[in-house]
Amino acid sequence: MLVVKLDTGFNIEVDFPITPFHKRLLAWIIDSVVVTAYFLVGSKLLNISFGDGMEWVFVLFGLPPLFYHLICEILMNGQSVGKKALGIKVITADGGQPTLSQYLIRWVFRLADFPIWVLAAVSMNSLPWWCAIFLFGGIACVLMTPHSQRIGDLVAGTMIIDTRVHTSWEDTVFTELEGDYRPRFPQVMHLSDKDINTLKSIIGAVKKKGDYDLSMRIGERIKSKLHIESDQDSLEFLETLLKDYNYYSTT
Repeated sequence: MLVVKLDTGFNIEVDFPITPFHKRLLAWIIDSVVVTAYFLVGSKLLNISFGDGMEWVFVLFGLPPLFYHLICEILMNGQSVGKKALGIKVITADGGQPTLSQYLIRWVFRLADFPIWVLAAVSMNSLPWWCAIFLFGGIACVLMTPHSQRIGDLVAGTMIIDTRVHTSWEDTVFTELEGDYRPRFPQVMHLSDKDINTLKSIIGAVKKKGDYDLSMRIGERIKSKLHIESDQDSLEFLETLLKDYNYYSTT
């Protein structure tokens, strides 16, 4: 499986699996089915309710599919319905959460990645037949780039990873604390939100894969960076840091 090495923020790289092409294709098919179902069901309901009048209603009805991927990825943490069904999601090239502008760039460049308008122009003889090859530009880009990125990903600085192999990207920095919990390491507040997000990802990976060597390396790196001394084992130490961060950030 193709993987990408991303810096955790503690100068230690962790492997994240790149989404294979067939999963991206299946996710796109599912999303296409969702949009098609919306049109089929919605148009029938509108015809029953309004007939052929009130064109503006039909114009408004056509807007959600146009913004479907943009809205889904913003509201669903880098996923659409198809991506969620296949267990894949969008992240930044450095392993973080994409910004609103990055989601917007990916959406805008769908016109270049999936230029259906070219097919329409060729069919109406507005463009020569050989322009049809541009229909496969996005697919070619995914197949040829090292991290399987389409044009929109390259411009936006994003990629798509397989979360079912590395499920911890589904997590947030927050974790439940016992009612009488007492923090041990106030130095944890010198870490950034991205560091804490990564820390929780690493804890999940260690528990799932039993990679305690990774937890030891991360633990030693953090102790050195924050000047902390602890006799806890490496995994327990990382979990304590996560709890302490949640304690100090919510009190």
